[in-house]
Amino acid sequence: MHSPTRVLADIALGAGIAAATCHWWPRHQDEPADSARPKVPVPALPSGDGLVVVVNTDAGSEAVTEVELRALLPRADLRLCEAGEDLHTALREAAAYVWARGGALGVVGGDGTVNAAAALAVESHLPLAVFPGGTLNHFATDLGLPTLKDTAEAVESGRGGTVDLGRVTGDGDCTYFLNTFSIGVYPELVRAREARETSLGKWPALALGLLRVLADGTPIDVAVDGQPRRLWLLFAGNSRYDPRGFAPSYRPSLDDGLLDLRIVDGKHPFARTRLVVAFLTGTLARSRVYQETTAVRLRIDCVGKASDCTRDGEVGPASDTLIIDKRPRALTVYLPAGR
Repeated sequence: MHSPTRVLADIALGAGIAAATCHWWPRHQDEPADSARPKVPVPALPSGDGLVVVVNTDAGSEAVTEVELRALLPRADLRLCEAGEDLHTALREAAAYVWARGGALGVVGGDGTVNAAAALAVESHLPLAVFPGGTLNHFATDLGLPTLKDTAEAVESGRGGTVDLGRVTGDGDCTYFLNTFSIGVYPELVRAREARETSLGKWPALALGLLRVLADGTPIDVAVDGQPRRLWLLFAGNSRYDPRGFAPSYRPSLDDGLLDLRIVDGKHPFARTRLVVAFLTGTLARSRVYQETTAVRLRIDCVGKASDCTRDGEVGPASDTLIIDKRPRALTVYLPAGR
Protein backbone atom coordinates (compact mmCIF):
# COMPACT_ATOMS: atom_id res chain seq x y z
CA MET A 1 0.00 0.00 0.00
CA HIS A 2 2.95 2.35 0.63
CA SER A 3 6.24 2.87 -1.11
CA PRO A 4 9.43 1.44 0.46
CA THR A 5 10.64 4.99 1.08
CA ARG A 6 7.49 5.84 3.05
CA VAL A 7 7.77 2.64 5.09
CA LEU A 8 11.41 3.33 5.96
CA ALA A 9 10.59 6.92 6.90
CA ASP A 10 7.80 5.75 9.23
CA ILE A 11 10.13 3.20 10.84
CA ALA A 12 12.78 5.87 11.41
CA LEU A 13 10.19 8.25 12.89
CA GLY A 14 8.82 5.62 15.28
CA ALA A 15 12.29 4.49 16.36
CA GLY A 16 13.34 8.11 16.91
CA ILE A 17 10.32 8.84 19.10
CA ALA A 18 10.94 5.66 21.12
CA ALA A 19 14.64 6.48 21.62
CA ALA A 20 13.90 10.07 22.64
CA THR A 21 11.19 8.96 25.08
CA CYS A 22 13.43 6.38 26.76
CA HIS A 23 16.24 8.96 26.92
CA TRP A 24 14.24 11.15 29.33
CA TRP A 25 11.79 8.60 30.75
CA PRO A 26 13.71 5.31 31.22
CA ARG A 27 11.79 2.04 31.23
CA HIS A 28 10.92 0.57 34.61
CA GLN A 29 11.94 -2.99 35.48
CA ASP A 30 8.90 -4.86 36.79
CA GLU A 31 10.80 -7.91 38.01
CA PRO A 32 11.43 -8.13 41.78
CA ALA A 33 14.97 -7.76 43.06
CA ASP A 34 17.19 -10.76 43.66
CA SER A 35 18.06 -11.76 47.22
CA ALA A 36 20.30 -14.28 48.91
CA ARG A 37 19.22 -17.58 50.42
CA PRO A 38 18.12 -17.39 54.06
CA LYS A 39 20.69 -17.94 56.78
CA VAL A 40 18.10 -19.99 58.67
CA PRO A 41 15.02 -21.77 57.31
CA VAL A 42 11.86 -19.69 57.42
CA PRO A 43 8.86 -21.53 58.83
CA ALA A 44 5.92 -22.39 56.62
CA LEU A 45 2.81 -21.21 58.46
CA PRO A 46 -0.38 -22.71 56.96
CA SER A 47 -3.33 -20.34 57.37
CA GLY A 48 -0.93 -18.02 59.26
CA ASP A 49 -0.63 -20.29 62.31
CA GLY A 50 2.26 -18.84 64.36
CA LEU A 51 2.30 -15.49 62.58
CA VAL A 52 1.79 -12.32 64.65
CA VAL A 53 0.94 -9.31 62.46
CA VAL A 54 0.99 -5.70 63.65
CA VAL A 55 -1.31 -3.54 61.51
CA ASN A 56 -0.56 0.18 61.47
CA THR A 57 -4.06 1.58 60.96
CA ASP A 58 -2.68 5.06 60.19
CA ALA A 59 -0.95 3.72 57.09
CA GLY A 60 -4.00 2.64 55.09
CA SER A 61 -7.56 1.37 55.19
CA GLU A 62 -7.95 -0.50 58.48
CA ALA A 63 -11.27 -2.20 57.74
CA VAL A 64 -10.38 -3.49 54.26
CA THR A 65 -6.93 -4.67 55.36
CA GLU A 66 -8.21 -6.53 58.43
CA VAL A 67 -11.00 -8.28 56.54
CA GLU A 68 -8.68 -9.34 53.71
CA LEU A 69 -5.97 -10.58 56.06
CA ARG A 70 -8.42 -12.61 58.14
CA ALA A 71 -9.72 -14.21 54.96
CA LEU A 72 -6.22 -14.99 53.69
CA LEU A 73 -4.67 -16.10 57.01
CA PRO A 74 -7.50 -17.01 59.40
CA ARG A 75 -5.18 -18.41 62.11
CA ALA A 76 -2.82 -15.42 62.23
CA ASP A 77 -2.72 -13.21 65.32
CA LEU A 78 -3.69 -9.73 64.06
CA ARG A 79 -2.88 -6.81 66.35
CA LEU A 80 -4.25 -3.41 65.34
CA CYS A 81 -2.18 -0.39 66.31
CA GLU A 82 -4.82 2.33 66.48
CA ALA A 83 -4.26 6.06 66.05
CA GLY A 84 -2.58 7.47 69.15
CA GLU A 85 -1.03 4.14 70.19
CA ASP A 86 2.73 3.72 70.13
CA LEU A 87 3.73 1.63 67.12
CA HIS A 88 7.15 0.70 68.52
CA THR A 89 5.56 -0.65 71.72
CA ALA A 90 3.12 -2.77 69.72
CA LEU A 91 5.96 -4.13 67.58
CA ARG A 92 8.14 -4.91 70.61
CA GLU A 93 5.33 -6.82 72.31
CA ALA A 94 4.62 -8.79 69.14
CA ALA A 95 8.31 -9.61 68.61
CA ALA A 96 8.68 -10.78 72.22
CA TYR A 97 5.60 -13.01 71.84
CA VAL A 98 6.95 -14.61 68.65
CA TRP A 99 10.44 -15.04 70.08
CA ALA A 100 9.06 -16.93 73.09
CA ARG A 101 6.71 -19.20 71.14
CA GLY A 102 8.22 -19.48 67.66
CA GLY A 103 6.77 -18.43 64.35
CA ALA A 104 7.26 -15.17 62.49
CA LEU A 105 6.65 -11.44 62.84
CA GLY A 106 4.46 -9.67 60.31
CA VAL A 107 3.77 -6.00 59.69
CA VAL A 108 1.24 -4.06 57.62
CA GLY A 109 2.17 -0.51 56.68
CA GLY A 110 4.33 1.71 54.52
CA ASP A 111 8.11 1.86 54.36
CA GLY A 112 8.44 3.77 57.64
CA THR A 113 6.39 1.15 59.50
CA VAL A 114 8.30 -1.72 57.91
CA ASN A 115 11.57 -0.02 58.86
CA ALA A 116 10.60 -0.11 62.56
CA ALA A 117 9.56 -3.77 62.32
CA ALA A 118 12.75 -4.73 60.47
CA ALA A 119 14.98 -3.35 63.24
CA LEU A 120 13.15 -5.48 65.84
CA ALA A 121 13.16 -8.56 63.60
CA VAL A 122 16.94 -8.32 63.24
CA GLU A 123 17.50 -7.80 66.97
CA SER A 124 15.23 -10.75 67.81
CA HIS A 125 16.50 -13.00 64.98
CA LEU A 126 12.99 -13.39 63.58
CA PRO A 127 11.82 -13.74 59.98
CA LEU A 128 9.72 -10.79 58.82
CA ALA A 129 6.59 -10.95 56.65
CA VAL A 130 6.12 -7.60 54.88
CA PHE A 131 2.49 -6.83 53.95
CA PRO A 132 2.14 -3.70 51.78
CA GLY A 133 -0.30 -1.34 53.46
CA GLY A 134 0.96 2.23 53.09
CA THR A 135 0.85 5.05 50.61
CA LEU A 136 4.21 3.97 49.23
CA ASN A 137 5.47 0.39 49.48
CA HIS A 138 8.87 0.51 47.79
CA PHE A 139 10.47 -2.23 49.89
CA ALA A 140 7.56 -4.65 49.53
CA THR A 141 7.49 -4.02 45.78
CA ASP A 142 11.21 -4.73 45.42
CA LEU A 143 10.68 -7.96 47.35
CA GLY A 144 8.05 -8.92 44.77
CA LEU A 145 5.15 -8.57 47.24
CA PRO A 146 2.84 -5.88 45.81
CA THR A 147 -0.34 -7.26 47.43
CA LEU A 148 -1.44 -8.79 50.73
CA LYS A 149 -2.22 -12.03 48.92
CA ASP A 150 1.36 -12.32 47.62
CA THR A 151 2.77 -12.08 51.15
CA ALA A 152 0.18 -14.49 52.54
CA GLU A 153 1.15 -17.10 49.94
CA ALA A 154 4.83 -16.59 50.79
CA VAL A 155 4.10 -17.15 54.49
CA GLU A 156 2.17 -20.34 53.84
CA SER A 157 4.81 -21.77 51.49
CA GLY A 158 7.77 -20.92 53.74
CA ARG A 159 9.95 -19.26 51.08
CA GLY A 160 12.44 -16.68 52.30
CA GLY A 161 15.71 -14.88 51.72
CA THR A 162 18.12 -12.49 53.41
CA VAL A 163 18.60 -8.85 52.41
CA ASP A 164 20.97 -6.06 53.34
CA LEU A 165 20.17 -3.27 55.77
CA GLY A 166 21.55 0.23 55.41
CA ARG A 167 22.89 1.51 58.73
CA VAL A 168 23.27 5.05 60.11
CA THR A 169 25.39 5.52 63.24
CA GLY A 170 25.70 8.81 65.11
CA ASP A 171 26.15 9.91 68.74
CA GLY A 172 26.25 6.26 69.79
CA ASP A 173 22.83 5.52 68.27
CA CYS A 174 22.29 3.09 65.40
CA THR A 175 19.33 3.24 63.03
CA TYR A 176 18.58 1.45 59.78
CA PHE A 177 17.16 2.18 56.34
CA LEU A 178 15.60 -0.34 54.00
CA ASN A 179 15.51 1.90 50.95
CA THR A 180 17.19 5.30 51.11
CA PHE A 181 18.99 7.84 53.28
CA SER A 182 19.48 11.47 52.28
CA ILE A 183 20.51 14.93 53.43
CA GLY A 184 20.13 18.31 51.72
CA VAL A 185 17.21 19.20 49.44
CA TYR A 186 16.39 15.61 48.39
CA PRO A 187 13.48 15.24 50.85
CA GLU A 188 11.90 18.43 49.47
CA LEU A 189 12.51 17.22 45.92
CA VAL A 190 10.67 13.96 46.60
CA ARG A 191 7.72 15.76 48.20
CA ALA A 192 7.52 18.22 45.30
CA ARG A 193 7.54 15.35 42.80
CA GLU A 194 4.89 13.33 44.62
CA ALA A 195 2.58 16.36 44.84
CA ARG A 196 2.48 16.57 41.02
CA GLU A 197 3.10 12.96 40.02
CA THR A 198 -0.54 11.89 39.73
CA SER A 199 -1.48 14.66 37.30
CA LEU A 200 1.78 15.06 35.35
CA GLY A 201 3.59 11.73 35.58
CA LYS A 202 6.79 10.96 37.45
CA TRP A 203 9.44 12.54 35.24
CA PRO A 204 7.67 15.83 34.34
CA ALA A 205 6.73 16.21 38.02
CA LEU A 206 10.37 15.61 38.95
CA ALA A 207 11.54 18.33 36.53
CA LEU A 208 9.11 20.91 37.95
CA GLY A 209 9.97 19.88 41.50
CA LEU A 210 13.68 20.27 40.78
CA LEU A 211 13.16 23.80 39.51
CA ARG A 212 11.17 24.81 42.57
CA VAL A 213 13.48 23.20 45.14
CA LEU A 214 16.64 24.66 43.62
CA ALA A 215 15.06 28.11 43.38
CA ASP A 216 14.06 28.17 47.06
CA GLY A 217 16.78 26.06 48.70
CA THR A 218 20.43 26.54 49.62
CA PRO A 219 23.35 24.07 49.58
CA ILE A 220 24.78 22.68 52.83
CA ASP A 221 28.41 22.63 54.00
CA VAL A 222 29.62 19.24 55.26
CA ALA A 223 32.73 17.07 55.19
CA VAL A 224 32.46 13.76 53.32
CA ASP A 225 35.18 11.29 54.30
CA GLY A 226 37.23 14.22 55.57
CA GLN A 227 36.87 16.34 52.42
CA PRO A 228 34.97 19.68 52.76
CA ARG A 229 32.01 19.68 50.39
CA ARG A 230 29.26 22.12 49.54
CA LEU A 231 26.30 20.01 48.49
CA TRP A 232 22.78 20.42 47.27
CA LEU A 233 22.03 16.86 48.22
CA LEU A 234 23.54 13.52 49.13
CA PHE A 235 21.50 10.38 48.50
CA ALA A 236 22.49 6.90 49.70
CA GLY A 237 20.53 3.86 48.57
CA ASN A 238 20.50 0.47 50.26
CA SER A 239 21.97 -1.47 47.30
CA ARG A 240 22.38 -0.12 43.79
CA TYR A 241 19.37 1.58 42.23
CA ASP A 242 18.22 2.00 38.65
CA PRO A 243 17.79 4.09 36.59
CA ARG A 244 20.66 6.53 36.82
CA GLY A 245 19.89 10.15 37.66
CA PHE A 246 17.50 11.84 40.08
CA ALA A 247 14.71 9.30 40.11
CA PRO A 248 16.05 5.96 41.39
CA SER A 249 13.05 3.65 41.46
CA TYR A 250 14.03 -0.03 41.65
CA ARG A 251 16.91 -2.34 42.61
CA PRO A 252 18.23 -5.34 40.68
CA SER A 253 19.51 -6.82 43.94
CA LEU A 254 18.89 -6.36 47.66
CA ASP A 255 22.07 -8.03 48.87
CA ASP A 256 24.96 -6.57 46.84
CA GLY A 257 26.67 -5.08 49.93
CA LEU A 258 26.84 -1.61 48.33
CA LEU A 259 25.60 1.90 49.01
CA ASP A 260 24.33 3.71 45.92
CA LEU A 261 25.60 7.31 46.24
CA ARG A 262 24.24 10.25 44.25
CA ILE A 263 25.66 13.67 45.06
CA VAL A 264 24.99 17.14 43.64
CA ASP A 265 27.88 19.56 44.18
CA GLY A 266 27.04 23.17 45.00
CA LYS A 267 30.48 24.77 44.77
CA HIS A 268 30.76 25.04 40.96
CA PRO A 269 29.80 28.34 39.30
CA PHE A 270 26.18 28.39 38.13
CA ALA A 271 25.70 24.95 39.70
CA ARG A 272 21.90 25.27 39.77
CA THR A 273 21.63 26.30 36.15
CA ARG A 274 24.04 23.61 34.97
CA LEU A 275 22.19 20.97 36.95
CA VAL A 276 18.79 21.87 35.50
CA VAL A 277 20.14 21.99 31.94
CA ALA A 278 21.86 18.62 32.36
CA PHE A 279 18.69 17.05 33.73
CA LEU A 280 16.46 18.42 30.97
CA THR A 281 18.88 17.43 28.19
CA GLY A 282 19.54 13.95 29.55
CA THR A 283 23.26 14.61 30.10
CA LEU A 284 23.20 14.41 33.90
CA ALA A 285 25.68 11.52 34.01
CA ARG A 286 28.30 13.73 32.30
CA SER A 287 27.64 16.87 34.33
CA ARG A 288 30.46 18.13 36.58
CA VAL A 289 27.98 19.08 39.30
CA TYR A 290 26.60 15.54 39.60
CA GLN A 291 28.40 12.47 40.94
CA GLU A 292 27.14 8.90 41.00
CA THR A 293 29.13 6.05 42.52
CA THR A 294 28.97 3.17 45.00
CA ALA A 295 30.65 2.65 48.37
CA VAL A 296 30.55 0.35 51.38
CA ARG A 297 31.08 3.05 54.03
CA LEU A 298 30.75 6.82 54.24
CA ARG A 299 31.50 9.37 56.98
CA ILE A 300 29.71 12.73 56.98
CA ASP A 301 30.68 15.47 59.45
CA CYS A 302 28.87 18.71 60.41
CA VAL A 303 25.50 17.32 59.29
CA GLY A 304 23.46 18.36 62.32
CA LYS A 305 24.51 21.97 61.91
CA ALA A 306 23.39 22.08 58.30
CA SER A 307 20.50 19.74 57.61
CA ASP A 308 18.01 17.16 58.78
CA CYS A 309 18.22 13.65 57.37
CA THR A 310 15.64 11.34 55.83
CA ARG A 311 15.42 7.56 56.26
CA ASP A 312 12.83 5.68 54.23
CA GLY A 313 10.73 8.82 53.90
CA GLU A 314 10.85 9.75 57.60
CA VAL A 315 12.48 13.12 58.28
CA GLY A 316 14.38 13.64 61.55
CA PRO A 317 17.29 15.51 63.13
CA ALA A 318 20.81 14.45 62.26
CA SER A 319 23.86 14.10 64.49
CA ASP A 320 26.90 16.21 63.73
CA THR A 321 28.81 13.10 62.61
CA LEU A 322 27.19 10.21 60.77
CA ILE A 323 28.65 6.89 59.61
CA ILE A 324 26.71 5.31 56.75
CA ASP A 325 27.40 1.64 56.01
CA LYS A 326 25.69 -1.74 55.56
CA ARG A 327 24.75 -4.84 57.51
CA PRO A 328 25.00 -7.39 54.72
CA ARG A 329 22.22 -10.00 54.59
CA ALA A 330 21.09 -9.07 58.07
CA LEU A 331 17.30 -9.28 57.60
CA THR A 332 15.42 -12.50 56.82
CA VAL A 333 12.18 -11.91 54.92
CA TYR A 334 9.47 -13.95 53.25
CA LEU A 335 9.62 -13.91 49.45
CA PRO A 336 7.16 -14.83 46.71
CA ALA A 337 6.42 -18.54 46.56
CA GLY A 338 7.08 -18.83 42.84
CA ARG A 339 10.63 -17.44 42.82
